[in-house]
Amino acid sequence: MNFFRHRPLGLIAPALLIAVAGCSTADDGTTVAAPRPDARTAPLCRRLDEALPGKVDGRHRDDPRPASAYTAGWSGPAIILRCGVVRPPKMTDPEVAQGHDPHALAGGVDGVDWLMEKRDDGSSRFTTANRRAYVEVTLPKELSGPDDSTAVLVDLAPAVKKAIPEGIASMR
Repeated sequence: MNFFRHRPLGLIAPALLIAVAGCSTADDGTTVAAPRPDARTAPLCRRLDEALPGKVDGRHRDDPRPASAYTAGWSGPAIILRCGVVRPPKMTDPEVAQGHDPHALAGGVDGVDWLMEKRDDGSSRFTTANRRAYVEVTLPKELSGPDDSTAVLVDLAPAVKKAIPEGIASMR
């Protein structure tokens, strides 16, 4: 008797278990989609990965899964950095440039320009501006206050300045 012929779900259950196991991590770490930077941006992002600090705002580095030179993280709650992301639409929005968008603001911290976007879930996303690669930093709701976000950006500024030169990022 063919077991799988009479049980059409017999193959699906093991396949689902394998798929779920492949998407989780052994230590329940954060999972983040790694960007796919172009050939001009990828070396800059790898340089940034090497320059990033071991601690940000007192939190230890705990990179998300899957491991990538284009992502980094710091735990408790998770601060996530992704390098080589596409330019956010709000980066060229005239409402943001004029200060008329209540959910986005441009500004600088320690020599690095950022676009700050408040998200619907209360978290914040910061994306570098005027650098040859777009670097995105996402802060959970708990760290999205002005004092918390400034401390995070101050800790990241030296690495960004060292690894990502000023200039225009690719338009992708």
